[in-house]
Amino acid sequence: MEDTRKTVLRTQHLGITFGGLKAVSDFNIEIKEGELVGLIGPNGAGKTTVFNLLTGVYKPTEGAIFLYDEKISGKKSHQVVQAGIARTFQNIRLFHQMTVIENVLVAFTKDVKYGLFSAIFRTPAFWKTEKELHEKAMELLKIFSLDDKADVVASNLPYGEQRKLEIARALATNMKVLLLDEPAAGMNPTETADLLKCIKVIREKFKVAILLIEHDMSLVMNVCERIQVISFGQTIAAGLPEEIANNQQVIEAYLGK
Repeated sequence: MEDTRKTVLRTQHLGITFGGLKAVSDFNIEIKEGELVGLIGPNGAGKTTVFNLLTGVYKPTEGAIFLYDEKISGKKSHQVVQAGIARTFQNIRLFHQMTVIENVLVAFTKDVKYGLFSAIFRTPAFWKTEKELHEKAMELLKIFSLDDKADVVASNLPYGEQRKLEIARALATNMKVLLLDEPAAGMNPTETADLLKCIKVIREKFKVAILLIEHDMSLVMNVCERIQVISFGQTIAAGLPEEIANNQQVIEAYLGK
């Protein structure tokens, strides 16, 4: 059956060179609305570099990135977020001394409807917006079973819950594409299973496109509709999970290890 969903994110011959070394070369990918695609490969293959290109951390030296029909390659990171791409990192990046709910509230920048005057003098518009944002934050936290820990300082959460909070904060930006960089790294099997459930809920509830970097192959094979494999900065295979699992080149370059 033909997939009629719109393409939300695509790259054309994307690449970057560092001091003569091609870290990523001729990278092409298309992700449709609500689709979950895995990006896998050996350590040092260029996966996180791709994420850095997609989010404006690096500027590509060749090729282009499109969010729907808007060219976003060359934009700064905050402009990419405003356009609709959010990400998490291999190493969790939270505001550790802020509470759980405060970590989510800071991501609602686009939803703030009051100006400086209202903020200083605490006008009715200020309190109305604050109430609405608090309710939205609590709804997000409830999805991740963190609503009962809203007032807990983020650094006091267990590792798995910190990871879920980071994803909840990314969702608060109202993104069109969510990039998850090794979300299961450092998790025990119970936490990984819980994360798997959360990712499925995100897809069902938010219909957001997800690009996932992950080394846990059981998680990848369970949630991804398609998988793209890169090695030494170049795509070596792309297809359905079962096709990738049986691809001899992928087995030799990555899965066999």
